[in-house]
Amino acid sequence: MWAGGVGSPRRGAAPAPTDDLFARKLRQPARPPLTPHTFEPRPSRGPLLRSGSDAGEARPPTPASPRARAHSHEDASRPAAATRLFTDPLALLGLPAEEPEPAFPPVPEPRWFAHYDVQSLLFDWAPRPRGPGGRADARSGTPAPAEDQTGSSDLLLEAPGFVSELGGEGELGLGGPVSPPVPPALPNAAVSVLEEPQNRSLAYSLEHADLGAGYYRKYFYGKEHQNFFGLDEALGPVAVSLRREEKESSGGGTLHSYRIIVRTTQLRTLRGTISEDALPPGPPRGLSPRKLLEHVAPRLSPTCLRLGSASPKVPRTLLTLDEQVLSFQRKVGILYCREGQGSEEEMYNNQEAGPAFTQFLTLLGDVVRLKGFDSYRAQLDTKTDSTGTHSLYTTYQDHEIMFHVSTMLPYTPNNQQQLLRKRHIGNDIVTIVFQEPGSKPFCPTTIRSHFQHVFLVVRAHAPCTPHTSYRVAVSRTQDTPAFGPALPPGGGPFQANADFRALLLAKALNGEQAASQAGQFHAMATRTRQQYLQDLATNEVTTTSLDSASRFGLPSLGGRRRAPPRGPGAELQAAGALVWGVRAAPGARGAAGAQTGSPDGAEVPCLLGISAEALVLVAPRDGRVVFNCACRDVLAWTFSEQQLDLYHGRGEAITLRLDGPPGQAVGEVVARLQLVSRGCETRELALPRDGQGRLGFEADAEGFVTQVERFTFAETAGLRPGARLLRVCGQTLPSLGPEAAGQLLRSAPKVCVTVLPPDESGRPRRSFSELYTLSLQEPSRRGAPEPVQDEAPGLVLLPATKQLLHFCLNNGSGPPGPGDLAEERTEFLHSQNSPSPRSSLSDEVPVLPNTTPDLLLATTAKPATPSTGRETPPTQDGPGSPTGDEDRGNPAPELRASFLPRTLSLRNSISKIMSEAGSETLEDEWQSISEIASTCNTILESLSREGQPIPESGDAKGTPKSDAEPEPGSLSEKVSHLESMLRKLQDDLQKEKADKAALEEEVRSLRHNNRRLQAESESAATRLLLASKQLGPPSPDLA
Repeated sequence: MWAGGVGSPRRGAAPAPTDDLFARKLRQPARPPLTPHTFEPRPSRGPLLRSGSDAGEARPPTPASPRARAHSHEDASRPAAATRLFTDPLALLGLPAEEPEPAFPPVPEPRWFAHYDVQSLLFDWAPRPRGPGGRADARSGTPAPAEDQTGSSDLLLEAPGFVSELGGEGELGLGGPVSPPVPPALPNAAVSVLEEPQNRSLAYSLEHADLGAGYYRKYFYGKEHQNFFGLDEALGPVAVSLRREEKESSGGGTLHSYRIIVRTTQLRTLRGTISEDALPPGPPRGLSPRKLLEHVAPRLSPTCLRLGSASPKVPRTLLTLDEQVLSFQRKVGILYCREGQGSEEEMYNNQEAGPAFTQFLTLLGDVVRLKGFDSYRAQLDTKTDSTGTHSLYTTYQDHEIMFHVSTMLPYTPNNQQQLLRKRHIGNDIVTIVFQEPGSKPFCPTTIRSHFQHVFLVVRAHAPCTPHTSYRVAVSRTQDTPAFGPALPPGGGPFQANADFRALLLAKALNGEQAASQAGQFHAMATRTRQQYLQDLATNEVTTTSLDSASRFGLPSLGGRRRAPPRGPGAELQAAGALVWGVRAAPGARGAAGAQTGSPDGAEVPCLLGISAEALVLVAPRDGRVVFNCACRDVLAWTFSEQQLDLYHGRGEAITLRLDGPPGQAVGEVVARLQLVSRGCETRELALPRDGQGRLGFEADAEGFVTQVERFTFAETAGLRPGARLLRVCGQTLPSLGPEAAGQLLRSAPKVCVTVLPPDESGRPRRSFSELYTLSLQEPSRRGAPEPVQDEAPGLVLLPATKQLLHFCLNNGSGPPGPGDLAEERTEFLHSQNSPSPRSSLSDEVPVLPNTTPDLLLATTAKPATPSTGRETPPTQDGPGSPTGDEDRGNPAPELRASFLPRTLSLRNSISKIMSEAGSETLEDEWQSISEIASTCNTILESLSREGQPIPESGDAKGTPKSDAEPEPGSLSEKVSHLESMLRKLQDDLQKEKADKAALEEEVRSLRHNNRRLQAESESAATRLLLASKQLGPPSPDLA
């Protein structure tokens, strides 16, 4: 058995030497005695130590035993390394350690501060040093982005220090790459301002732009405010701007808030608003700046601040300091690579442009004469032609772009370096490398420059032909973040048209803006900012300290105390973004906590910001927005004590896990969503099958319930027509698809669904992006002429059309179907022009702009697919009914498609004008609108009658006329005339509203001046009374 006899291997004679490692380990001296077990509670233990400590308890150091030396893999001659700590006992056994749960990110200070933009949301009072990659070095548990990938292709070679984008990378979102969004949704990198609506009207958005830099110009410059400057021991030079705002609420009261800007040497600025209701109660004369900053900026030393001087240089310097990141003039270099070329010297020494290069330049911009050129010149000589006679210039999205084209810059013979050309192109941050067919792949290491950070490689295919196309690849430095627009797989091909031009220009502008976050340019901008702040804190201050500064109380508040708060939850009604620390994951986990939308289910620590306009998730590790959606796109939510599933867009979902006391943070988020969105809480329904295996309801491909059978389990559970299925058997509908969702509904033994109830009127709920897409899919009729039908007097409408018209005339008294385009279009116009009662915030919340001011946007009825030729499908009266036989062979479908959209649009327009007019319209205008409404109702009623002639507009009884009397186009002309009258009335109403708003503003100003004069008179009377008391009573001798 054992080598030394029966028993322990350590007994008996000394064993012979052996090479068996297992035997040598067994021959070591006996281990120390084990600690006896007790049932008493043991003290809390720290992390396990790799040394011989028992169960992690602290013990004095002991000399290493031979057994410990045998297990040690360290060289005995080296000094003992520091003791390693283990947080998982599995690591001691060689097993893979469990990944710790990511921590919740700390909520930025102060609480209930409404941030203006994303940069303010990321403001840090203790900024961390930037790592070698140019970004802040943090340990937040956020997984490293999977964007830094390298690769090679026939356009671009892999190079150390550079990241290649060959196409198909997508946009980096929550949980990994996602497909690029379509309008009106914004890319994550394009989200900047949160307090105000940021609309996307073009196919390509500009990204990485700090649009919040105009906050001081918009809300402080030229208005009464206070500036404080100082040198803080921890933060360095600091500049603070404060302003108190007063706004009248809808209830007649006055709302007060404070707008605040805190600038430090870091490039992120704290901008936003805090409501006076969220602050501790102040004295009757108003809140002092010191008390305000102690609540808003507790880490800022108040003793170092001094009031800024009244010099006009101060606001101008602050404008320059804030807006130094905003530039609408860009310069881009263009290198020309001929067939067989690939090195820097070969591209710089191309003297003339080839036909393919000339075609590309013509597509990109306009060739301009430099001498006398008065627009942006990008350091080119416009007086003596020393930098060439011509250059390439264009504009895109309010930006001026001057190109430094290598073949247009001066050429120096017998000079391989071509310094006159490299002097300009080598100092450009973004460079376009144009390759002819057959050129060598571009390698970014061949370019020797410290400024060129982004290379856009463009290769032409079939140039100078009608089939010319281009492929694109991108190479950027590792400290430059990714930027859009995202390239398709393979980088193309792109046709030589305006869309490719827009993509390339947007890519160049975004590349230069993204490169500003690189380490070199970040350090330069930080030094410039520090110099501005140092100059303000040293040369533009007074001797007035923060304690001696005047209070923010307005003159009207001098004689009374501040109005009481509006009640609990008043701080949730701010227009800016309120912030919570969350752990987010794509998909919906549901009540059981099982992830359904993400394969790995990894949670990412994020900052959740919800404003009146947008909802964003920002990863504080690298300051990247990983998710965004408009509040108008929020559909519904499902919440528990610590978790919230949010549904948005077409039904996509994300899961948010919140920290803190159970239910507190989730309750705050839900209350905020109820104020800023039109969403509601979902319902979880378990639907068993009946004896025949049916669920008892029908749904379309989008998940809208179209029919619920009576006396079934579905009806008993509360399922109603118009409801929307968001999740089926734990899977969201967008992730399943229509076919898989239908298969689950047909085959699952018990179906559990998450349902979004219909709105108050019974219509299905859609997000704003869905309504926007539906409006684009409908044909626009704003400029199209109406087709004139010869058979207009003999108009015959189908019963379905008559029923739809009857529904419109009765103001929607019948139950609408989920596919009713007219109602959806009306809802879309309503969401664009008037806020929902659910989303009505305080007066501080900005009203959505009227992005679709058109009055008569028609809705096209869904055309029925004919079975054969010109035959129409059978109607609800049955194929053998007389009406169905009479309708066959008549041109009713064409006429219905012609008149029905016009009449529905006319009806919606009249309702819109009448609802907007209200009691504020003048009596004569209201009478005119009523007459037009009655006339249009008469026309609609005549259309609903089958085979009856059209009455005159002024005849309310609709006296019939002969078939020969009306002209074929009389109805179309009459409708057009009514449309013109409606447009004129709408213009008059808009003008009246503008005049009324101006009058109200003037009355408000007069009221404010009256209060100020009253306060001044009271103050003068008080001073006079004090002066009379000091003088004393009059002398008796004088009496």
